[in-house]
Parts: sequence; structure tokens; C-alpha cells
Amino acid sequence: MTEKHASFSIKNWSQDDQPREKLRDKGKAALSDAELVAILIGSGSRNESAVDLCKRILVSVGNNLNELGKLSLKQLMAFKGIGEAKAITIAAAMELGRRRRGEEALEKKKITSSISVFELMQPIIGELPHEEFWIIYLNNSNKVIQKQQLSKGGITGTLVDVRLVLKMALELGATGIILVHNHPSGTLKPSEADKQITQKLKRAGESLDIKVLDHIIVTEEAYFSFADETLI
Repeated sequence: MTEKHASFSIKNWSQDDQPREKLRDKGKAALSDAELVAILIGSGSRNESAVDLCKRILVSVGNNLNELGKLSLKQLMAFKGIGEAKAITIAAAMELGRRRRGEEALEKKKITSSISVFELMQPIIGELPHEEFWIIYLNNSNKVIQKQQLSKGGITGTLVDVRLVLKMALELGATGIILVHNHPSGTLKPSEADKQITQKLKRAGESLDIKVLDHIIVTEEAYFSFADETLI
């Protein structure tokens, strides 16, 4: 290893600058995003430290960890110093973070508002490139009994099996349901199909005393609530 190359190795930095030691001595909150990612990859390239490399990667995604999580292995490997193993390590860490967000949301089992639905479902469907339609089944205390994917792909009224939705509600003892689907385009405006599905399920549920409490459209960063907008 040349002297120039050695100077960029984390083990040759002063202790205050070494991410691993910094995390150990000062706590994980003291580290920047780039330093945390640098711990994952361990080393940079011949002419760039791990932290500088990670800073460059983060700048390419607007310093947004959600955007970093969307990069494919091929896109990560386009950066000099990131081989397949390092790209896989970054992708795995980002996926763990996404799943952790989902599990934290699951702990908030009681649905108290439209934003609590968004917090529950955004980690699951908010960043998908395709549409998915989900049903959240609630008991009479508005606590989540179960959530279930109903369809995947384009949304039309024909994709909603009302009997299946209500059969599941009866089996679970649910007294309320919330409809949720995502708009990969980012638009929050409900389509006519969205409105028709909502009314179709609302009418069908009334005879069984199962209320459709809301229909939430989720995007990556925001949501639209039929109940908040008095459309239900």
C-alpha cells in the first residue's frame, strides 16, 4: 500500500475522526449520515476516504436517506470505490432502516387520526413504483386487528372483491375498515375509481354494521384523507 493510499484508510486517521471510535466514545447520534455509511463500507478508494466517498454519494441523492435507499446496486457501484459487496451492505442497511420504520409504526396500533394511518402504511407502500390497495381492519376501539393487501397494480372497481373484504372483516370481528392505496406519481387527487371503490365498500358494509372509516391515498411524503375532506 502506498503512503498516499494509506493516508485514506480509516485506521490511519486521528481517533477523533474515526467513525467507529467516534460512535463508541460519543454515541451514534454524534455521527453524520456520511460517517454512519462510512462505517458500513469501511474504506474508500485510492484517492478518497470512506467518509468523503459517502458524502459524495449522499450529495448525489440530495443528502436524503430515503433517496439513498432507492438506489440500485448498479447505481451504487457506479461510484468509484463501491464494489458489489459494499453496495449490498449499503442496500441491506437501508432496507433494515425501512423495516424498522414499519415496525415502529406497527406499535401504534390504535388509529386516532388520518396521520396515524399514514405513519403505519407509508413505510410499506409509500415508495413503491406500482400501486397497491390495502385494507386495515379495526376493532371497536379503533385498534388494528390486521392489515391486508387487496390488490396490486392499477386500481379499478373490478379489482375490489367486496365479498372477500367483508368476509375477512366478519372473521376478524372487525367493526371498521380503512382503505389505503398509494399513488406512485405523487399526486394526491383521488380518481373517480377511487371514489367509486369507497362508496361501493361503504354501502356494502352498512348492512353488516361495518363502517368504512376512511380512505387514505399515500405518496412518499404526504397523504390525502377522504374523511378529512368530508368525501366519505
